[in-house]
Amino acid sequence: MELTTLYGSRVFGDAAMRKYLSRDVYESLKRTQRDGLPLDPAIAASVAEGMKDWATEQGATHYTHWFQPLNNITAGKHDSFLEPVSDGNAVLEFSPKALVKGEPDASSFPSGGLRATFEARGYTAWDPTSPAFVKDGTLYIPTAFCSYTGEALDQKTPLLRSMEAVNTQALRLLRLLGNTSSKRVMPTVGAEQEYFLVDRGLYENRLDLKICGRTLLGAKPPKGQELDDHYCGRIRLRVSDFMHALDEELWSLGIPCKTKHNEVAPAQHELAPVFDSANIACDHNQLTMETLRIVAKKKGLACLLHEKPFAGINGSGKHDNYSLSTDDGLNLLSPSKDFAKNRTFLLILAGFVQAVDEYADLLRASAASAGNDQRLGGNEAPPAIISMFLGENLTSQLFSAAAGGAADMHDLELIKTGVSALPDLVKDDSDRNRTSPFAFTGNKFEFRMLGSSQSIALTNVVMNTALADVFSQFSDRLEAASDRNAEFSAILADVVREHGRVIFNGNNYSDAWVQEAKRRGLPILNSSVDAFDAFIDPKNIALFKRHKVFTAVECASRHEILFENYAKVVNIEAATMIEMVCRQIYPAVVRYAGDVAEIVNRMRTANLVSQSVVNQLHSLTAIIDQIDSELCSLREVYARSQSLEDPRHRAAYMRDEVLGRMDSLRAACDAAEKITDRAVWPIPTYTDLLLRV
Repeated sequence: MELTTLYGSRVFGDAAMRKYLSRDVYESLKRTQRDGLPLDPAIAASVAEGMKDWATEQGATHYTHWFQPLNNITAGKHDSFLEPVSDGNAVLEFSPKALVKGEPDASSFPSGGLRATFEARGYTAWDPTSPAFVKDGTLYIPTAFCSYTGEALDQKTPLLRSMEAVNTQALRLLRLLGNTSSKRVMPTVGAEQEYFLVDRGLYENRLDLKICGRTLLGAKPPKGQELDDHYCGRIRLRVSDFMHALDEELWSLGIPCKTKHNEVAPAQHELAPVFDSANIACDHNQLTMETLRIVAKKKGLACLLHEKPFAGINGSGKHDNYSLSTDDGLNLLSPSKDFAKNRTFLLILAGFVQAVDEYADLLRASAASAGNDQRLGGNEAPPAIISMFLGENLTSQLFSAAAGGAADMHDLELIKTGVSALPDLVKDDSDRNRTSPFAFTGNKFEFRMLGSSQSIALTNVVMNTALADVFSQFSDRLEAASDRNAEFSAILADVVREHGRVIFNGNNYSDAWVQEAKRRGLPILNSSVDAFDAFIDPKNIALFKRHKVFTAVECASRHEILFENYAKVVNIEAATMIEMVCRQIYPAVVRYAGDVAEIVNRMRTANLVSQSVVNQLHSLTAIIDQIDSELCSLREVYARSQSLEDPRHRAAYMRDEVLGRMDSLRAACDAAEKITDRAVWPIPTYTDLLLRV
């Protein structure tokens, strides 16, 4: 199949809608999708019929309401189109009610106290702004998921609410700046996805990878990423075959995957899609993560999406590239030489500065998880301090405009390579800063703090809502001003004075920056356990309530779920580690020590005692004792953690006590790996996993 024909072939997109819907129904549905208008109930029956006909021609036998509960994965129950009739035959049926509304069991998903166990009823509601698609013989219908009492139990509902909020306030601001043509402002997102690929057979022999997604044990390999010879290097044949199959699968689902390459660490890779609306980008990223795992398994590989699957080498993030675009093609974060347009750009830019500074705690919390705690602060990820990179040129321009100076863009420079045959290169207005968690990269901001396994929804909920709030404040000031030009400069001046502290164009990895961030009063939340409390901070609850994104109850539920998830993840990791050490590592090292002891005895019998062999035996017995001691300590704190009921208290205990004991036990086991015969070591090593794909 040609690529252009393949793309979107399994999506109920524009071409399929034109073919299977009448013109009036098509136009009505397109208005809902394009303008965010309410769906006309009168067209539901026609859409359901057309969608069913298209899906069954695609080979679908079932349909499902596909939703995103608060556990970073997707869910849905599958119902057959087949409907028995009285004469013993069957017909294919898909009612408008089945399209619009579903009823999964709400008590079986994380709810943070919103749903008691006996309160089972929940609802899914069709999201017509995100296209349905066919996969594995099922028609997938993107939906929102809420409780019987109306609270959001998913990622999509608050994301859609926040998109409406930022649209309302951004349009209001644009009107005050003289824009009368744009009718809608959409947050647009491109989510770069990092991942590891390892051999499936080796993966199946690592209980920690199967259950936890990361290695809990493993000594440093002789070669890691020291030579920088993997990044953007030749793609291995086996990996290339996987990537080719992945591309075709993603393209057929309408996911605009554009870029693929090797990442820094061995066995690590990255893909990046073209921008789309935040809602569709979120759906696509969830689908991408699922597809990565499925295609990898088909190719005899395992895809690891954990933020830090291997100690000592780069972990995996997810870069959330964010901008604001209008329905008539304007990127509000694109600088312009046009004076009026650049004034709009600078005010929008100032809005980002204020939003990121005022709600840095929320932005940090949106990227917090037990897995991401393993990664943030290392040299492959930003530190756990929210700051913004604008670059010296843009910073100077913003500060100059705030002081009443010119807001014009200067001409871009050219880079001359010094080689006649090579073209001159247009130099970007600023360098890129890969150490910054929130960096301006030409016509968008790149939030680099998200972890690779996380949903991008919550980060974009925070950005949308924070920007809506700041734009509302700007609009209030401009509406009340007698001289809007003067007020424009005053707003910029206030933002620079009150929130300029969040701008940092230097090296975020340096120790000096940590001290400088403290001096500036920026929040430093190194642990997720500290960051989660942002969701119940009164100022943040008030923010979400003002823009009807979360209620206070919904904020509290997410706060509780995050703590519960953190504690459960560490609990599972500790239990897995105990099992691996008890049943695999300890017996193997004891057996090997026995083998060495037998050799020592034989040598003594033959009067051939070697002190080096005796030393090896002493080292082994010392490590065995250390493993036993550390194992006992881990068991003790693990057992104590089981009696803790308060989610926050338990999460803090897991961080402060359990993780430390796990690190100590790991150190002892890794020391044993370094001196144990490879033939008897019971699990695949880092060399096996990283270098034998």
